[in-house]
Amino acid sequence: MARSQAMLGQLSDIDLRLLRVFRAVAEAGGFSAAELELNVGRSTISRHIKDLEVRLGITLCRRGRGGFALTEEGRQIYQATLRLLGSLETFRGEISDVHKRMTGHVSIALFDKMTTNPESRIHEALAEFDRLAPEVTLDIHIEPINEVERGLMEGRFQLGVIPAHRSSSSLAYEHLFYEQMYLYCGAKHRFYALDDEEISDELILDSKYAGLGYHSPNMEVGNQLGLQRDVTVNDQEAIVHCLLSGRYIGYLPDHYARELEQKGLIRSLVPQRYHYECDFVAIHRLSPKPSRIVATFMECLCKAHSPEKK
Repeated sequence: MARSQAMLGQLSDIDLRLLRVFRAVAEAGGFSAAELELNVGRSTISRHIKDLEVRLGITLCRRGRGGFALTEEGRQIYQATLRLLGSLETFRGEISDVHKRMTGHVSIALFDKMTTNPESRIHEALAEFDRLAPEVTLDIHIEPINEVERGLMEGRFQLGVIPAHRSSSSLAYEHLFYEQMYLYCGAKHRFYALDDEEISDELILDSKYAGLGYHSPNMEVGNQLGLQRDVTVNDQEAIVHCLLSGRYIGYLPDHYARELEQKGLIRSLVPQRYHYECDFVAIHRLSPKPSRIVATFMECLCKAHSPEKK
């Protein structure tokens, strides 16, 4: 404990470098996997992690024949490292604001399966942002809704794009676009050959259902209809696997499902009744005030999705 307190009282550039190495190792899942990310050899990575463990006075990970795994203390230090490095990026952004020059790094988190939505023009926002701030580097993560929100609150992400499902007084929200959701089954499901008129609400409720396991429009609609999850997933790709098994029904975005429908692999079920709309929003923390870099990226998103662009 004394060593940990000593490090925290004298945090240096070397300590930050060691923490960045530890973050890369934790996210890669081991020393070997982190070699490409860090562009250094495994022996050097091992030495850095050992140096960090000595500095902290704790064991961060187990490595050996049984494989790589973070210790409980290592998982806690990993989360603290993400918060610390996120705060440093915020600080760098604020310094850039002072110099009226946009340099630094921004971490962005996006919900999955948006690229096939014709209403989504995030690619246009990326192009405009690169034109305005060519010296800024980006990290783009694909995450579930709850992870995007948590990452923003912890400072790991500076901006996110998710389906609106609840509001927090700590976050700012800007509407971007809509997405249409329909209920589907796979070609091997007993509903596939039935007409919509033959598929009653009772049959739907009696069917096995695959749904998202975190608070989202998907969860809200499922609860409202009384659908009980038989399979809990954390992204829409997993729902497709369940549909193709022929054993489950589940909601998908119409743009994502279209190609699978055209191939005869899935079909929508009673679309006039079983559908809902998602409002996609860009979100960021209200405090601390977003840096000029984050504000500029937000402006690019709003401009790309403005009514005039449609």
